[in-house]
Amino acid sequence: MRYSLALAILFIQSLFFVTAKPLDYYFSDSITFDPSIAKPRDVLGYEVGQWHVRHDQLVQYLSILAQQSERINIETIGYSHEQRPLILLTISNKAQLDNIENIRKQHLARLKDSSKDNNGPAVLWMGYSVHGNEPSGSNAAMLVAYYLAAAQGAEVEKLLDNTVILLDPSLNPDGLARFAQWANSNRGMTLSADPQHREHVEAWPSGRTNHYLFDLNRDWLLLQHPESQARIAKFHDWKPNVLTDFHEMGPNSSYFFQPGIPSRTHPLTPDGNVELTNMLASFHANALDNEQQLYFTQESFDDFYYGKGSTYPDINGSVGVLFEQASSRGHVQETINGTLHFAQTIKNQLTTSLSTFAGVMKHKAQLLTYQQNFYGEAKKLAAKEDYSGYLVAAEGDEQKLIEFLYLLKQHQIEAYPLKSDYKTYKVGDVFIPLEQPQYRLIKAAFSEQKNFKDNTFYDVSGWTLPHAFNLPFETIKSTRSLKLDARAWQKQPTKPKSELVDGYAFGFSWQQFNAPKMLNYLLKNGIEARVALEGFSAKTTQGISQFKAGSVIIAAGLQNNEKWLTILNQAQNKFDIDIAAIQSGLTSEGIDLGSRFMRPVQAPKVLLVGGEGVSQYELGEVWYHLDRHLELAPSIVEQGRLSHISLDEYSHIILVDGSYSEFTEQLKSKLKQWTKAGGVIWGHKRGAKWLVDNQLVKAQSISRQEMSEQFDTKNLSYKDRDHLSAKQRIAGAIFATHMDLSHPLSFGLQRELLPVFKNSTWLLKPTEQPFLTVGYYLKNPQLAGYTAPENVEKIANNASVIAHRFGRGSVIAMTDNPVFRGYWYGTSRVLTNALFFGGLLTE
Repeated sequence: MRYSLALAILFIQSLFFVTAKPLDYYFSDSITFDPSIAKPRDVLGYEVGQWHVRHDQLVQYLSILAQQSERINIETIGYSHEQRPLILLTISNKAQLDNIENIRKQHLARLKDSSKDNNGPAVLWMGYSVHGNEPSGSNAAMLVAYYLAAAQGAEVEKLLDNTVILLDPSLNPDGLARFAQWANSNRGMTLSADPQHREHVEAWPSGRTNHYLFDLNRDWLLLQHPESQARIAKFHDWKPNVLTDFHEMGPNSSYFFQPGIPSRTHPLTPDGNVELTNMLASFHANALDNEQQLYFTQESFDDFYYGKGSTYPDINGSVGVLFEQASSRGHVQETINGTLHFAQTIKNQLTTSLSTFAGVMKHKAQLLTYQQNFYGEAKKLAAKEDYSGYLVAAEGDEQKLIEFLYLLKQHQIEAYPLKSDYKTYKVGDVFIPLEQPQYRLIKAAFSEQKNFKDNTFYDVSGWTLPHAFNLPFETIKSTRSLKLDARAWQKQPTKPKSELVDGYAFGFSWQQFNAPKMLNYLLKNGIEARVALEGFSAKTTQGISQFKAGSVIIAAGLQNNEKWLTILNQAQNKFDIDIAAIQSGLTSEGIDLGSRFMRPVQAPKVLLVGGEGVSQYELGEVWYHLDRHLELAPSIVEQGRLSHISLDEYSHIILVDGSYSEFTEQLKSKLKQWTKAGGVIWGHKRGAKWLVDNQLVKAQSISRQEMSEQFDTKNLSYKDRDHLSAKQRIAGAIFATHMDLSHPLSFGLQRELLPVFKNSTWLLKPTEQPFLTVGYYLKNPQLAGYTAPENVEKIANNASVIAHRFGRGSVIAMTDNPVFRGYWYGTSRVLTNALFFGGLLTE
């Protein structure tokens, strides 16, 4: 019996090992390895590529390598949302590792003083699999680490003597874990190469994204997530000379490495960066030629948006290089190029990792000199500008300004607070000088450029940071009239608030960014709160105070919780918002505290519709906003389950961008009845289109087809198709809208101008009925980023936000995503207001 069982186990193992590739498949026979260093199979129990490595296995193996090899230091630089460690390996020869902190400081010192010699090691950052379902990178990272730890001979010794290699094996641990689980759990002992097999077709949401379903490869500049924040902190600790970014693309592709399309490089990227990228490319081509692998360059991908992993380095004095491998999306798949095995995808990533080492060794002197010159000339370039920097105003929302400045600080951009008022700018507003090492990045962050050498974009064409935060800013020619703090801005700890003791009522402003989070906290803790639909002045312990529309009032006589005053004191300290003690219900100006314009506010109970057809990115962005900025937990329900649940307990339903064509007539009727009974339904982009198409919104739309048809297509040749497509779409640009500040959806906004991010050509027409159009695009709406003149003209004067009653409920439609990539703090207030005040609309 035991003998039969053993034979069965061996037979099953042999089936698996049919596809296993030993180390000599990946490495040349000419390379010898130290036998005392563990091979991947010794720790994993299988060969690399036989299974998709889980993140915990990856960490385990690399930790063992670091224990065994004197060439490797390992550290945890942070944790993902799901608390997986973000590990970074520092690899060099033993002497340099023993002196690594001094080497790091010397490297940075050379960038501050161009007169210093450039005799130190080159610094490489090797980054793998920022998209979790592009796993060949992270699996190859094990082999790269093994090579650097165990390879023997003059070649690897010379590499370790002349470089410091920072190996980031998994830029997205949560996504990698999600995909590894999917691919491994859907493979059989006999592998299926059918592209339609479940193993190759992930369920929603895919492993591409992180925990909150964000694309982390778009977060290098925006830094909304711990994975990005930890990486950027370490990036600036070292300022590597080269950063590699290993990805995958569709199975029917081959292999791509940069340079991308030459005309689609951001104009702020120096020519020297492009030249060095081309130099390194020749090494990748030679290595793949030797392996007889297909590849391409200088097409499809660009180097424009500085929030991507291969482009952020370019604006920081490094050379970023993107690699894209055709994906097996599992263990093996049939493609137009034949059968593609997971092991082959891993081998190609290993091949170009090693060719990167060869290229850096050959061009080490040029790389070091280029980076030193990049920072050395920043001051000279700033002096040539016709302005000295940017003034940025808080405009009544210091908390939002703090978040903005903290973002800049993480990118090593310095800002200096005003010590006295200047024109419309107040004490505490900031000046950001161009004359600092991050000159180029500042220009990129504040850019309002609208046209470029090539107006075709792989990603967004505009990302102006102060517009995203809805912070007024302007250029300043000279600082002579400014009184600035000598010290750069630093995030300060909050100070305790004065204790609230007694009062007829208590109130706080809705202007601060954390006000909605504080309101939700109070509501969840049983506090009865009301919102002022109109402004008023009242006597407080601080004298007569002004309360704008949107202010939240807590009347002492309405409270049933015995600890309500303690909760108020806890809240104002927790969220750093002053709560004023109001002495009387009779106000000196405006509505009284017992007015019918003081409306009760309820804690929202939100249903967020997800599932197949829905944009996982936009759902994740709304989920993230609600969770992080409001401490509100939405219920995410897939479309397929929506018909089977009761909607009665929910106050709000949110439809993000997506296709809702699977909604049955029965479900449509159910949603309409729920809204009529008092629910608030919100839709943006195609979610708003669904509301229009199903007669919930009293408005008409302008379709994408109508937008496309306005372009003249006569006399175009086949080669013009990409150019036409680029003009017809909006890849991502910023537009100016006008908001009705008296409307509850605008509460907390300081000015009528509200910048919005737009990456869709779908539009809403303004309604003829009064009071329904909350926001509309200005006559000249384009603020930043490329949009064809035909589209700009069509967008002008159309509606951006429409809201009205529907029975006893409300419907709200917005043409754009208010929480795009998590950093659009300005427009996020419209969605937030819909959650707390959407049910208070009147007609």
